[in-house]
Amino acid sequence: MTSGTGDPIRVLIVDDQAMVRQGFTVLLGVQPDIEVVGEAKDGEGGVARAAETLPDVVLMDIRMPGIGGIEATEQITAAHPDIKVLVLTTFDLDEYVYDALRAGASGFLLKDASAEQLAEAVRVVAAGEALLAPVITRKLIAEFSRLDGKPRAPLKERIGDLTERETEVLALIAQGLSNVEIARHLYVAEQTVKTHVGRILVKLGLRDRTQAAVFAYESGLVRPSGY
Repeated sequence: MTSGTGDPIRVLIVDDQAMVRQGFTVLLGVQPDIEVVGEAKDGEGGVARAAETLPDVVLMDIRMPGIGGIEATEQITAAHPDIKVLVLTTFDLDEYVYDALRAGASGFLLKDASAEQLAEAVRVVAAGEALLAPVITRKLIAEFSRLDGKPRAPLKERIGDLTERETEVLALIAQGLSNVEIARHLYVAEQTVKTHVGRILVKLGLRDRTQAAVFAYESGLVRPSGY
């Protein structure tokens, strides 16, 4: 993983379209802090290449023949918890994105994103911040919750493991706020928010902020509005 040593972010690209793989490789290849370490044309190859290259971030297409992006995401995140998966989709409200989030994806990105957006998305996910700030992502998670039905009792009970402040921070994460925005909202230092976020993830056994947001909706802590 990237650190203070200045090592580049290692990226694996998994997509069944050669032109997409080549395009992303070129776009990311010019970034001084990003290195493309491999490609795969399907989910099965993606799982194998992830095990071989141990990337920091996997750019994962959802719709592929054979083992699709969702199953591949689940296998990769289960076997390698430190690897972040950034789902690629053509549609901003692709129904498969909901399943991808549950499978362990840290966020999603539209395939028509600009080179700058692509590079920044990789950096954000690699840093563990996940892609929660964009409005469309908040809509996605809210819609995911609406389709999913009633809150799950076991998850609701786990909220009790959090302190009152941690519960408040979790709710704000689910609303798409960044650490800086949460700090301003609660009138505390950003480092304090980071500490709370870290404790929330540990207590709930979650991988990152995206999983925390999904948990908040599934447990009923935060309910979608306007859906």
